[in-house]
Order: sequence, then C-alpha cells, then structure tokens
Amino acid sequence: MAIPLAPAGLDHPVGAEALPPRFPELYTPDMPFALPELQSLARDGLLDRLCHRGYTLPGAGASPQLRARAAAGAVPSSVRQRVVAGRMTAAWIYGCAAEPDRLALLVDAKRRVSSLRNTRGCTLHEVKLGPFDVVSLGGLMVSSPLRTALDIALHVDAGRAIPALENLLARPQKDVRLRLLILAIEATPRVPHKRAALDKLAALAPALVAGGPVDVEHTVDPADSAQDMAQVLGIAHLEGKL
Repeated sequence: MAIPLAPAGLDHPVGAEALPPRFPELYTPDMPFALPELQSLARDGLLDRLCHRGYTLPGAGASPQLRARAAAGAVPSSVRQRVVAGRMTAAWIYGCAAEPDRLALLVDAKRRVSSLRNTRGCTLHEVKLGPFDVVSLGGLMVSSPLRTALDIALHVDAGRAIPALENLLARPQKDVRLRLLILAIEATPRVPHKRAALDKLAALAPALVAGGPVDVEHTVDPADSAQDMAQVLGIAHLEGKL
C-alpha cells in the first residue's frame, strides 16, 4: 500500500516547513535569461538594472561584492585572475561613482600582458602593484580604496575625479584619509601629473594643499623617508595605457 507523502491540498511533505522560493541575487545574460529578456523585465519593473549586464530584484540594493560580481562577468574568465579592476571601475564597485562605459583593468608590470591585448570592452593599464594595493571582492581582484583614490587623483580628469574622491573619503569605513592620500602622492617618485592631482585634492580641502606641495619632511615619522613610505604603501608604479 502506497503511503502519500503529503495530504491532499498540500504541496510539501508532512512536517516539512514551507520555504520561500530562492531567487538569485544577480541576473546576468544567459543565467537564465538572455540580455533582451533582462532588459524587458527591467522595463516592466520586475528587475532593477545594476549595470549594463547585471540586474537585481527590485529593492535588493547593491553591495560592493555584488557590483564586483557583475563586473567579473564582463571580464573573460581566461584573464580574470590576472587583472585588477581599478580607477573609476573600482570607484563604481565601492559605490562612489557612476558605472563607467569601459572597465578599467590594471595589469601588474611583472606579468606578461601580450595575451590580454585583445580583451574587449576594457581599458588595460600596466602598473606596479604593491602588496596592499589589491583586495578580493565577489570573485574579482579590485584595487584597494586608497590605491583607487591615488590612481583617480593622478589619472582621471577633474570633472569625474573630484566627486569620486569626495565619495571615497566619505565612506563609512574611513579607509581613505585625505592627509594620507596627499602624502602618498607626494611620496611617489617620478610620477607625472602630481601637481594636477594635488590641485584636485585642494578642491576638497584647500587648507591642506594650499601654497604648494605638502611638506612631507615634517609630517612623516623621521624614521621613514618618502621612498620608504612609497614602498610601504605600494604606490610607486610605472603606468602605461595599452
């Protein structure tokens, strides 16, 4: 005699708790909907657009980890472990800037980059990365908040850089401090655009930068030279756009 798993009218076994359906945090093309379907669902209000290839449930919000997962989906899996999301892409991941048109990917100068030159939808920058310059978020390597702020100050135009820097400095974690960022720029040897970077920071705090470069000699512990500080922060780098 067969024993029914559940009485009539119930769709789960006796004694089992009814669990709410589980939905993915992130919807990307072909998982399981194609991009046109995702766009249609967003137009109907059933999904919220997170980025150009990522969608979430309405009201779900977006964490840095979720944005990093979305960015990782746009990086070919064959190179994902060899690149670092940086500059305005990292600022977007941290919730401090709008989504950029193209992913900015940093490639450590010690790695061979010839195989990455055909990576589409991305801008590659060959740099020197220090041990504290990279964090792991959502399956993607991302430049640390301080390294992100430093690169934005040095290499991004003021119109986009200043709002992003202001937002990075205002993060609740307080992991980017203006005084340390100024010192990091001053301690970086042979980097162009140093004066322009300080001018951007002067727009945020004129009292700290007014009148010229920061007097590093009297603001750093005497035991630490500017070169030592650059090495500790991992900020000295040779930058080239591919």
